[in-house]
Amino acid sequence: MLEKFEPLNIGVTSRALFDLEKEHEIFKNQGYKAYRDHQLTHVDDCLTPGVAFPFISRLLRLNTLFGKTVVRVSVISKNSPETGQRVFNSCRELNLPVHMGAFTSGQPTLGMIDAMKIDLFLSANPDTVNEAIANGKPAGLIMHAQHLPLADEEEDSPLRIAFDFDGVIADDESERCYQQEGLDGFNAHEQAKAQIPHQPGPLAMLFKKLSFLQNQEVSRLASSTGDLQPAFRIAIVTARGASSCERLMTTLREAYGMRAVELYFLDGLDKLPLLESISPHIFFDDQYCHLKEASGRIPSVLVPFGIHKQQFFA
Repeated sequence: MLEKFEPLNIGVTSRALFDLEKEHEIFKNQGYKAYRDHQLTHVDDCLTPGVAFPFISRLLRLNTLFGKTVVRVSVISKNSPETGQRVFNSCRELNLPVHMGAFTSGQPTLGMIDAMKIDLFLSANPDTVNEAIANGKPAGLIMHAQHLPLADEEEDSPLRIAFDFDGVIADDESERCYQQEGLDGFNAHEQAKAQIPHQPGPLAMLFKKLSFLQNQEVSRLASSTGDLQPAFRIAIVTARGASSCERLMTTLREAYGMRAVELYFLDGLDKLPLLESISPHIFFDDQYCHLKEASGRIPSVLVPFGIHKQQFFA
């Protein structure tokens, strides 16, 4: 649990925040000069929101709800400042209050994660995410989808975030046991350690800060005399079954102080139908097999951590 709350810091690349696939193809096929000329020619043309946009937009609304800065978002890009200007122009036109950025003109961006105290770095570049995770940074790969519905709903609906558990919030100790010893060995392992919280996973600090904010929100709603709706919902969607749930719940209670998380134990069933029911603005999972189909319907992020990393990077 957090003893002192610091603002939640999100780093996002321009290609995760906006749909820049056309521009990316220009860069790959025609080179930097053609890409630069295209961006400068279209500097005042507003970009189309990308996969991460609904999540980032709703996350930033929490600053208004709490009446102070609880979330900061930075655009972190290898673009030059001049080609990055289109991103900030688009943020202004779309009323997205992003005011921080790092444009490195081709230099590595890995150091920016520590310098800006980033709790989550979202990128559409697999190599960038792979390098960040390999260096112990909290990164995720935005899964691009050609026809993903990105339209947001009514203004007052809550931000919805869904997480897998093992390899995302927690480390992959238990998943390694499952791969080595099968389901019976996994269940025995978890039952033996039922009162021992898991070690943190790559997105542990993100989850801690979200749980702190949600606990504050729960207190606000409890003290209100009106019929207020929650500002955000956090769900854990795991392939675990009930026989291995106790250690997970011990971890949430003792390591994160989570009071209002939604828990879905699917016991090996496909996650997609439930995800479509929840309709999260973003879903984090460490297994590509869970995201391959889901990413075409749900904004999805691959966290390439631990034992399943080679599923995607092999």
